[in-house]
Amino acid sequence: LQKELLKYKQEARNLQGIKDALQQRLIQQDASVLQLKQELLRANMDKEELHNQTVDLQRKVEERNRLLAEYKKELGQKDRHLQQHQTKLDEMLRQLSEASYQQVDLERQLEHKEALLAHCMKREAEE
Repeated sequence: LQKELLKYKQEARNLQGIKDALQQRLIQQDASVLQLKQELLRANMDKEELHNQTVDLQRKVEERNRLLAEYKKELGQKDRHLQQHQTKLDEMLRQLSEASYQQVDLERQLEHKEALLAHCMKREAEE
């Protein structure tokens, strides 16, 4: 019986050692699981933050695209106005050039008439 008792005590000690080792392993695994859960939580928070940043950037891009479209529209209108003003300016320059030619022509005619008048006055004075 004593042999059997020693055998069972030895077996109990072996089982207790195995139990202690398994408990230690379980504690380590629990710690690893806890660490993994924390990392997962951090990763999810980072993912959510990135998602929010992406949404914010998309909103900003859409706003900038809207502003760009407005600026292009305004620029198109200003180009049309500029073309209209350029056409008017070209027409006014043409009219001014025409008026200058007419002024030169009228000045020549005036000089010619003044010369004729002077000639006539001279001839009249001589007579």
